[in-house]
Amino acid sequence: MRREWLLVLVALGLAAAAAAIVYLSRPNTLTVAVGPQDGPEAALIEAYAGALDRAREDVRLKVVRYGDVRDSALALQRNKADLAVVRPDVFLPENGLTLAILHDEALVIAAPEAADLDDVPALARKRLGIVVRHSADLSFLTNLLSFYDLVPDIVGEDAPEAGHAAEAEPGHVVVVPLKVSDVTAALTEKRVDAVAVIASPASKPAAAVVRAVELGAPDRKIGFVSIPDGDAILQRFPELQAVTIPAGTFGGRPKRPDEEVKTVGASYRLMARGTVSRVAVASATQHLFEWRSRLASTAPVAKLMKAPDFDTTVAATSARLPNHPGAVDYFEREQQTFLDRYEDYIYLFAFFGGTIGSGFAWLGQRLARKRRERVDFVLDRLLDIMREVRAATSAAELDAIAIETDGLVADVVCYARERSIDARTVSALILAVDGVHAAIADARRQTSETEPRAATRNRTARLLALDLPAAE
Repeated sequence: MRREWLLVLVALGLAAAAAAIVYLSRPNTLTVAVGPQDGPEAALIEAYAGALDRAREDVRLKVVRYGDVRDSALALQRNKADLAVVRPDVFLPENGLTLAILHDEALVIAAPEAADLDDVPALARKRLGIVVRHSADLSFLTNLLSFYDLVPDIVGEDAPEAGHAAEAEPGHVVVVPLKVSDVTAALTEKRVDAVAVIASPASKPAAAVVRAVELGAPDRKIGFVSIPDGDAILQRFPELQAVTIPAGTFGGRPKRPDEEVKTVGASYRLMARGTVSRVAVASATQHLFEWRSRLASTAPVAKLMKAPDFDTTVAATSARLPNHPGAVDYFEREQQTFLDRYEDYIYLFAFFGGTIGSGFAWLGQRLARKRRERVDFVLDRLLDIMREVRAATSAAELDAIAIETDGLVADVVCYARERSIDARTVSALILAVDGVHAAIADARRQTSETEPRAATRNRTARLLALDLPAAE
């Protein structure tokens, strides 16, 4: 029985160790909310999730698509997702920390060079067309104009002539929503003086708008409206980004623009909840950047992906839009090793494991002592029986003692089958049992010799009694 229990304990220990290894080595599956579902960001995350599955990496993604970037950010805030594609100026989750900037979108304002529009304040009393690509674009432009104390007067997209009817009031800007296909005609017909679009400067939509403005300019020469007050704007609207459009971004001869343009914009970010494991986040961030070229073949927006700007680890985690510690671990090349991750658990296991081991050792000693007490009780009882045998006067008493001795011997045999007994104890038991049996045998011989003599005396006495005369 002891051997069987030992095998059971060993099997349980091995099963527990195997379960622990499987648990620690299983991949972390993170749910990522993506919006809009038909946007380039969704294509990038889908391609990334597929690459992780094919490579059987230690982190996997479960992609859940949403209709809008606001919905994906809300899913993160409501803990329905571990990661999410977020545009901070649309909705910034309270629990969101940045892993990567998927791409920046800048406010690009282009106008015919003859309009002489160099900065935003020059737009006062002008008509500004805007190519709306997202529902938040109008609020983005409204916030920017309010920074310069300009009041936007937004006209309906289906009534562009409203912007042509009259000049804007002092301190006002008439904002006219447009489609890319209407930009050239709107400039030619003087319905707008400049056109804005919020898009990545290197993207096709931005290039299409700039080309349309150029076609609508009288001499095919255009200029760009600069927003040099980026730092001050970010103090009021920290969810925005300061963006620089490099000279020659839109190509052409002469190059467009002819010098870099300061502006502001929005960013599409991959964010994670602060409670998500920093090890899983570090791994997800690492593969995302290492596989950028591989992902770009399926999702070209991967080429625009970049790490958040920060100088120190403290600055990274205390920025306007804080970064996730796991992502910072990767950027700083300080990813945790196995010992780093489980150092506390190993220490606690070593500390409490020693204490628990000592407790088991003490318990084992107590049980061994109990087992010895049982054997000692049998030995003491056998010694007492030897004394009782010498005092027995009848065969019935000897029979009772013999039965008790047999019971003690049977008990010791059963005990020996369950667990081992040391050789000294076995020798003592054998001597005690042999001594009891010898004493019982001696007592039986003495009793058998005494009983015949007593019977003869009794028979002689009866015969003598028959021969004696009766008393008179």
